[in-house]
Amino acid sequence: MDTSEEAARGLSDLQDFLHQQAHLRAARRRVTDFTAREPGLTPEQRTDIERWYLEEQTYVARMVTEHIATSINVVEQRHRARFGQWLRGTLTAMILITVAMGLCVTMILVGVS
Repeated sequence: MDTSEEAARGLSDLQDFLHQQAHLRAARRRVTDFTAREPGLTPEQRTDIERWYLEEQTYVARMVTEHIATSINVVEQRHRARFGQWLRGTLTAMILITVAMGLCVTMILVGVS
């Protein structure tokens, strides 16, 4: 891996990390706002609810990411298969056209002689 690829990978990893942190900050605000509105909760209960919610949000985000990655892989495989078929068809057509042109040139040269 050359330097530019490493830099691009590092930038992508950094963007992913910042996106994840922003998601967790937003989730933390939501759960903190929720627990603050519930008057009967003890500090331990608030902490437990907040911890559970953040773990749940992390789990859901991971599941969504895995689903998206799986979907992308399926689409890429389908694309490769279709492209391979197209490429084979194009190669076959080019071979047939080349053979036909060769026959035409041969017929013309034989007819001229």
